[in-house]
Amino acid sequence: MFTLGIDYGTNSVRALVVRTADGAELGTGIVNYPSGTQGVLLDPKDHHLARQNPADHLFGLEKSIKLALAQAKKTKGFDARKVVGLGVDTTGSSPIPVDAANTPLALHKKWSGNLAAHCWLWKDHTSVKEAAEITALAARIRPHYIAKCGNTYSSEWFWSKILHCRRTAPAVFKAAHSWVELADWIPSVLAGITDPTAVKRGVCCAGHKALYAADWGGLPDKEFLAQLDPALADLRDRLYSEAHDATASAGNLCPVWAKKLGLPAGIPIAIGEMDVHYGAIGSGVCEGTLVKVIGTSTCDCGVVSAEKTVADIPGICGIVKGSILPGYYGLEAGQSAVGDIFKWFVEGVLGDPKLHATLTAEAAKLKPGQSGLLALDWNNGNRTILVDPLLTGLLLGQTLYTTRAEIYRALLEATAFGARAIIERFREYGVPIDRVVCAGGIAEKNPLLMQIYADVTGCTMLVAGSSQACALGSAVSAAVLAGAHPDFATAQKKMSRLKPGVAYKPEAAHQKVYHQLYGLYRQLHDAFGGVNSSADLSGVMKSLLALKMPA
Repeated sequence: MFTLGIDYGTNSVRALVVRTADGAELGTGIVNYPSGTQGVLLDPKDHHLARQNPADHLFGLEKSIKLALAQAKKTKGFDARKVVGLGVDTTGSSPIPVDAANTPLALHKKWSGNLAAHCWLWKDHTSVKEAAEITALAARIRPHYIAKCGNTYSSEWFWSKILHCRRTAPAVFKAAHSWVELADWIPSVLAGITDPTAVKRGVCCAGHKALYAADWGGLPDKEFLAQLDPALADLRDRLYSEAHDATASAGNLCPVWAKKLGLPAGIPIAIGEMDVHYGAIGSGVCEGTLVKVIGTSTCDCGVVSAEKTVADIPGICGIVKGSILPGYYGLEAGQSAVGDIFKWFVEGVLGDPKLHATLTAEAAKLKPGQSGLLALDWNNGNRTILVDPLLTGLLLGQTLYTTRAEIYRALLEATAFGARAIIERFREYGVPIDRVVCAGGIAEKNPLLMQIYADVTGCTMLVAGSSQACALGSAVSAAVLAGAHPDFATAQKKMSRLKPGVAYKPEAAHQKVYHQLYGLYRQLHDAFGGVNSSADLSGVMKSLLALKMPA
């Protein structure tokens, strides 16, 4: 038997055909989104805006699956009629305004040129003001709403984006019958669902991004929403009353899409989750394992048994029952930019995409502290642990002799320092982290970064065995749903793996220097992040010079 995992990223969609017996990957199809700038619709007047065209999602869905199936057919024994299920993961929160027939407004000619009618991509930060209002109101009258998401609601999330649409594009808001997360919309398309209220919503996006919890009756109550805007209270009735974990099906493959793709009609579709959450499953997440999915941004995922009590953790992105693995609390944190920072410097500032390999090789020759530089990894704001999208990047310690390789290494180190801050926050609140598994192209292709992460965090860095961990996790979920395996633990054991012989262990001498650098990073982090507004930073530059030129 075989399953399909479909993974929607920031710039492309990938489909993966997986054999359920052993996790063998028989076919992959990768399709870049044709619209905008590398698939992202931008506005030169507002660098916070990031949207995506739903037409690209449909184009990528069909083409990527057909490419994956065509490649799989080259393997003896594969037959598309033996595909028993599909799973879908996407970026999030990436909500889409839809009409009463579950069609995105942007697919109508009238709205196609209006950016507000498109998918509001996860990295859209236009709703900073609205997020702050939601945080303040919840803190005053519903503190339990935000206690599970670090006590701060984000501009990247569901309600803040919809409220911003209401205020800045009221015609779009009025035309939208409902709003559906991309992770829920794609499965609903495959299932042929034409009523937004019938779309099976996943607790992953609902719990982490939309303040949903069964403990308080689902979505935020109408009284709370009405204080933000009465139109939100009215919208609540057109959204959903229940969200589901991965034990539930999002529906069955409808005849139209079955014929289009050449797959059996009626096979089950796994509930939609965010890419990094299924990526955690595809990387073997279990209690005690932190999975870091490293891409344009980074998401850190862990699980704790639902039979235990998990403390509220300030500054993280959510603690939601069933959001990753059924029967466990899913915990999420992350960094708003990682690969995007390296891309910005190499391709944006230096203007040459080919320099990534060259700079990595040059940076590898430098020792920790040798550059005399220290950077903050906030070029796209801070997601964890400060939760402030208005923070920006910083490079400190430059001299007339600073080289491009030194800057590049400082940026790599900055993301490692941000990773350590997250790990320390989890551990501070009793979340066990016994091992770290990294997934994504950067983890696979950049040994220097992985070694820096090991040296900075003091943790051995393992690497997921699949280069498509998110799509694999979706395929694992589909395999459990289809009955190919009795539970997730069995499916993960059979279908996921680590890269054999790959383990980046901390080097004691490097750890010692990085521990000092991390102390300086935290001084900058806490001062510019508002944690310690009275911090004296006068010694930071001199400390960097002392590390650069030891006596």
